[in-house]
Amino acid sequence: MGQVILIVEDEPRNLKLIWDLLEVSGYMVLEAIDGKQAVEIAKAEKPDLILMDLQLPVMDGFEATRILKADERTRDIPIVALTAYAMKGDEGKVRAVGFNGYIPKPIDTRGFLNKITEYLARQ
Repeated sequence: MGQVILIVEDEPRNLKLIWDLLEVSGYMVLEAIDGKQAVEIAKAEKPDLILMDLQLPVMDGFEATRILKADERTRDIPIVALTAYAMKGDEGKVRAVGFNGYIPKPIDTRGFLNKITEYLARQ
């Protein structure tokens, strides 16, 4: 069985692109469309990596990450921020919340899987 990655993304096209890239590379993929659902799935399934959009309905990616990093059952799961709002200083902000990294959108499909491999290797 491959490593399990939880994608937290509310935009269907982005979700499908990321899902397809991961699945074709042999990863098992879980999905959530809001932060609340992401917290529930992460606690139940304990994925190897979480790719978390920041702008989400119900609960944003910042709050979901704070909750997961505060819980001893999920605090060691690497969480990588995915966001279209890449501005100067954003990487520092996401790391301060507890994210382990940052991937800007739109996704660079050529480098995306290399980044995923890097984050999984750091565990």
